[in-house]
Amino acid sequence: MNPKYEAVIGLEVHAQLLTDTKIFCGCSTKFGVPPNTNVCPVCLGHPGVLPVLNKKVVEFTVLMGLATDCTINERSIFARKNYFYPDLPKGYQISQYEKPLCEHGNISIELKDSAKKNIGITRIHMEEDAGKSIHYQGDSTLIDVNRCGTPLMEIVSEPDIRTAKEAYLYLTKLKQIVTYLGICDGNMEEGSLRCDANISIRLKGEERLGTKTEVKNMNSFRNVEKAIEFEIERQIDILGNGGKIIQQTLLWNADLNEIKPMRSKEEAHDYRYFPDPDLMPIVVHADWKNEIALSMPELPERRRDRFISQFSLPRYDAEILTSSRELADYYENILKETNDYKSASNWVMTEVLKVINDEKISIKEFPVSPEKLGSLINLINENIISGKIAKDIYPEMLTSKKDPLEIVKEPHLV
Repeated sequence: MNPKYEAVIGLEVHAQLLTDTKIFCGCSTKFGVPPNTNVCPVCLGHPGVLPVLNKKVVEFTVLMGLATDCTINERSIFARKNYFYPDLPKGYQISQYEKPLCEHGNISIELKDSAKKNIGITRIHMEEDAGKSIHYQGDSTLIDVNRCGTPLMEIVSEPDIRTAKEAYLYLTKLKQIVTYLGICDGNMEEGSLRCDANISIRLKGEERLGTKTEVKNMNSFRNVEKAIEFEIERQIDILGNGGKIIQQTLLWNADLNEIKPMRSKEEAHDYRYFPDPDLMPIVVHADWKNEIALSMPELPERRRDRFISQFSLPRYDAEILTSSRELADYYENILKETNDYKSASNWVMTEVLKVINDEKISIKEFPVSPEKLGSLINLINENIISGKIAKDIYPEMLTSKKDPLEIVKEPHLV
């Protein structure tokens, strides 16, 4: 990047919420079912139908707001966003505009040398998803409306991000938070987490913002990073050659590593927002907010710091072990069997994660229970077996339901 310039980046992230039913009707949100089957008159926008708000959507959004130090507005409203969505039958989207549920929060990211940077959050609001257009065999387009009405939480950052790497770190942290909270699975490949990037550049030291573009169609964190880097360089080249940046929406093509224009960039007035007449204001009184706060799990940073102080683990170990809530739970369950904190950490970070990565499975699918792994560590510490024998019997533990002591008692092992 040319050192004369700096980028100004803001991210809009849509997280699909892990509710069983849609935001305004009782249709299932299950992924992967046959096209156009999880639908009803409400999510298809039939005349005369009335939406009914899913309470769990509000609670999940408030939980995210509390986890990111947002102000939870006691009163918020839904609005109709009027825009042509070819795959949203109503012809408008129910979202929030002037009065969102959550505002003015932040997410902290760690840069080099553990330096921290706060990325402001402008707002977190609720809305419904549109369907899916599938472009098929040349000019044909198929529409699957299963996703219509699926609950989304949109998290809009302040334009505090300056590099593609910072954007990557912000997204990684955001995904970690939503998965710890259990409100989104964070799967970008399935569309559960989607990111649009607003990007502009300006000369260093300038206060005025440059003309921004919006980049879409990025289905992984690495693609977000690549697309942002590409767009920054593209804008610098244009300005360097005396050109002018056009405000527009762009599509990232990961296969070709290129960006193509999609449409001119809309402003809020283009959507003709107005309060939805069919939905009452959402009122989150103090008692309800406190009740939601009580369900807050220990968040990743706090859990990492506790692992360092309580178990005397190196920071590197603690960061790996708390990278997901399920992995941290697995580690702590090992410690119900053994108090050898470091050996437990070593086994998880080497042997356990190797199998998980090689087999492409989750920790929930890992065949050795934390109790059995804790027992194996105890056998080593009690000098019943050596570390070498433990490594020898470990493969059998992956395929057998036997306790490690049963395997050890087999001939020639003790």
